[in-house]
Parts: sequence; C-alpha cells; structure tokens
Amino acid sequence: MTMHPLTWHKSTYSGNRDDCIEVADDTRTGIRVRDSKLTDSPILTVSPAAFTDFVGMARTDG
Repeated sequence: MTMHPLTWHKSTYSGNRDDCIEVADDTRTGIRVRDSKLTDSPILTVSPAAFTDFVGMARTDG
C-alpha cells in the first residue's frame, strides 16, 4: 500500500499554542484528527459527516 502524505491544519484560533488538535482531510478514508503536541501518537479517523457534527456541537457549546 502506498502512503500518501497528509497536510495537517491547526485552527487559527490556537495561535502559537500547542494544546489543540490538528486535522487532515484524507479523501480516501475521511477526516484525520491528531494531538498537535504528540504528532506521532495515534490518529483518529472519522467520517466527514461525524466531523461536521462535532464542529457544529463545538460551536454551539463553545
């Protein structure tokens, strides 16, 4: 299996802080989520619909 590099993005609201998550859109498997401090840690993969629901809840409850 060929590994494709992911482009990770951190929220602009984070500034220079490292206590947040980073996300990458992997069109083959879904949205990837990782800890910005521990970039070698396990990666959570969720469907685009699940991530959209998560962001909507974070905006509502945040």
